[in-house]
Amino acid sequence: MKKTTIWIVAIVMGACFLALILLEAGYIDDIVKMRRRQVDTSVNRALYVAVRNVELDETQRGLEMGLSMNGRDTTELRREALADSLQKMPDAWGTQRRSLAFSDAEAPAADSPQGVRTLRRKLYRTNLSQYKRAQLEEVIFDILYKASELPLDERVDFNKLDLYVRNALQREGIDLKFHMTVQNSDGEELFRCKDYDPRGEQTSYTATLFPNEKQTLTGSVTVHFPDMNRYIFASVRFIIPAVIFTFVLLVIFCFTVYIIFRQKRMSEIRNDFINNMTHEFKTPISTISLASQMLSDQSVPKSPAMLAHLSGIIRDETKRLRFQVEKILQISMFSRRSGAYKNKELDLGTVIDDVVGTFRLKVEAAGGRIDTDLRATNTKVYGDEIHLTNVIFNLLDNAVKYKSDERPPVLSVSTRDDDGRLRIEVQDNGIGIRKEDVKKIFDRFYRVHTGNRHDVKGFGLGLAYVKNVIDYHKGSIHAESQYGKGTRFIITLPVIKA
Repeated sequence: MKKTTIWIVAIVMGACFLALILLEAGYIDDIVKMRRRQVDTSVNRALYVAVRNVELDETQRGLEMGLSMNGRDTTELRREALADSLQKMPDAWGTQRRSLAFSDAEAPAADSPQGVRTLRRKLYRTNLSQYKRAQLEEVIFDILYKASELPLDERVDFNKLDLYVRNALQREGIDLKFHMTVQNSDGEELFRCKDYDPRGEQTSYTATLFPNEKQTLTGSVTVHFPDMNRYIFASVRFIIPAVIFTFVLLVIFCFTVYIIFRQKRMSEIRNDFINNMTHEFKTPISTISLASQMLSDQSVPKSPAMLAHLSGIIRDETKRLRFQVEKILQISMFSRRSGAYKNKELDLGTVIDDVVGTFRLKVEAAGGRIDTDLRATNTKVYGDEIHLTNVIFNLLDNAVKYKSDERPPVLSVSTRDDDGRLRIEVQDNGIGIRKEDVKKIFDRFYRVHTGNRHDVKGFGLGLAYVKNVIDYHKGSIHAESQYGKGTRFIITLPVIKA
């Protein structure tokens, strides 16, 4: 699959997942708003009922006070007051007066607001005209309702108000902890719950006490809910797992896309590896095959110089093939751990000297030179000879591979003691490495961009292999480079103390 196709599929799927998450978030927001409106309506309705009950309580108290005189029975007084009021009306109302007469059984109780409603229904069952009916109601309400001039805290029983609010909220299905405060018309606080704390986030609702009276006689009751937001969001908890699962799917999808691109890159690297190895094997095999044919061709004279030359070619190309085989073995090192190492006590100074001797001919063939400064007194280490040899060989091979076209290669290998460890430095005067690439050169399959140079082949595994080997031997390696001037690799390894 082409990379463009993968990107298109990834973008479309990612956009779909994001759109789904946004839709779910919008749905949650709509549910929260709808639930909040429902709660607002229920609380306001509950406050209206509580305030209305307070008004009825005051009406009841006013009715009892208006009909209570010298301890006489309130029912008798009410009937006498009503009879006196009716006597003041014209004689034409005789029939209506008789129809308004109450028996003891049907007389409205004075200790309940229901009495007012009973009296009104009695009035409306008469045949009075609208005007006369209004006059009669005015007489009755003059008896039952008189504006109270008492302070608000004497007109309202705050404990009963708290009970009214609590019961009304429960009937509306809201069973939440709340705090109540009451203020008069001037904003002065008359009542506050004992455990009320104004600090913190709270949702408040306010209703007016005695809203139909004069402004100076009114007040306000405010109910505070400290847990309202939690209560509202609790009603949408059922959709939160869906959002979480969608987000998890989005993360898994992103990880899958990453794996796809990584596998595609690995596939490209594998193809490059096969192509490069084919090229690297083809040249020495062809050279060895040609030299073998010349040796077996009877028509070609076999002088000692010719035989030495052909045997040298075969030997060099065989070394080249062995080096390529070592490269392939290095790749397997990344999937194999300690089992691939065969540790023993060895003299790393001798190993370095042998590798430098082998490499000197190659450097001199390129018109350069290799210098050594092996000053370390203790070069005994415990490790794998083959892999440590490959470390030095890889660093020198990179120095020649990335030499500058403007000057002959000059390589330097030095060793010295470094506080109980062996310090090895390999330096060259090649093309160098950019600052932003120095930190990445030890990453697996990472290759530094070499511009227009196409003669440098590799797999991006050499330095990663070097670091893997050094880390295994409990050492360290880092690079210092100036672009265009050269690079120096510094290795430190623990030594065997005498």
